[in-house]
Amino acid sequence: MKPENYFDNAATTPVDPRVIREMLPFLETNWGNASSIHGWGREAMHGVDQARQRVATLIHAADPSQIAFTSGATESNNWVLDWARRSNAGGPQSGLAVSPFEHSAMLEPAARAGAEMLESRDLMLLGKSDSYFFVSIMAVNNEIGTEFEPGDFRDNTEFLHSDKTQVVGKLGYGLDPLDFASFSAHKFYGPKGIGGLYVRDPQTLSPFILGGEQEGGLRGGTLNVPGIVGMGAAAAIAQDEWQGNLAETQEMRAIVLEAIRPCSDYQINGGENVSPYILSVSFKDLEGETIVIEMDQQGFAISSGAACSSRSTDPSHVLTALKMPTNWLRGTIRISLGAFNTRESAAVLGKSLTETVKRLRNLGIT
Repeated sequence: MKPENYFDNAATTPVDPRVIREMLPFLETNWGNASSIHGWGREAMHGVDQARQRVATLIHAADPSQIAFTSGATESNNWVLDWARRSNAGGPQSGLAVSPFEHSAMLEPAARAGAEMLESRDLMLLGKSDSYFFVSIMAVNNEIGTEFEPGDFRDNTEFLHSDKTQVVGKLGYGLDPLDFASFSAHKFYGPKGIGGLYVRDPQTLSPFILGGEQEGGLRGGTLNVPGIVGMGAAAAIAQDEWQGNLAETQEMRAIVLEAIRPCSDYQINGGENVSPYILSVSFKDLEGETIVIEMDQQGFAISSGAACSSRSTDPSHVLTALKMPTNWLRGTIRISLGAFNTRESAAVLGKSLTETVKRLRNLGIT
């Protein structure tokens, strides 16, 4: 398996070797608990403080105190939705709303909270009410790459949240006009198991995990210092390199699109405003999973949808929300590009995918 042939970066990115190097001292020698006041503890806390500043800088937060470290965007989404549910208790039933394109980490707790599902018309989101207490709209969809505008709901929403997992470290968007934002380190070449929640006003948020004074008393538990340091290192690298990575990604996307032009009966999903990092393609009357397996045998990693639901046989809720016909929906694959791919590997991927699709059609495999 060649690293440059890994095209499943929307699921997780490789950890940058430079990130690993910054993490290692906090695993080998600086192992102190960041809450301890002795030298080992102070050294650990210094690493945490530096990481918080680096993350704040990357996402354009006004102050590092607006960053709460979590185990990842899934926890961040659950945290802010749980806060909204309890804060709106006794309020109008339509006080909470989410888009139908959200990650399951938002959709599932939203359904439990009785949140309204926003309507979608040609990828445009519409509310059913004149005002909301809390609305969550992801910035970039993880399956089809569509870029959404949470700010469209700013004027009629008291608190606005966005899952920015596929944006942070890749695209240069800021936080305006958000009150909350979720993200994960492993989507921008940091370690797994660490993420963050941006909170415009930390005083508004109630604790999610009790049992300690960590994270300003909002999230108890011993800090994952190596993970936090790794996230900070990844943030610092992204701050310096995201623009160059973006330009290269746009070129690689164009290379793949040109290579698959000879294919018949295919369509590119996501609309006009899409992240160049995510390429969703549907092949009529084929099975996406079959294509994924065939490409894996050729040494390429792609996917047929979100990694969190890859073992499910249910149709993608994202593609279903697009009202895509079943014979197109089932033939959908996702190619997600990253900093460790190359123009050469993108060209070979596109050629191999084209040959695979032609072979499957000739064999009548659907």
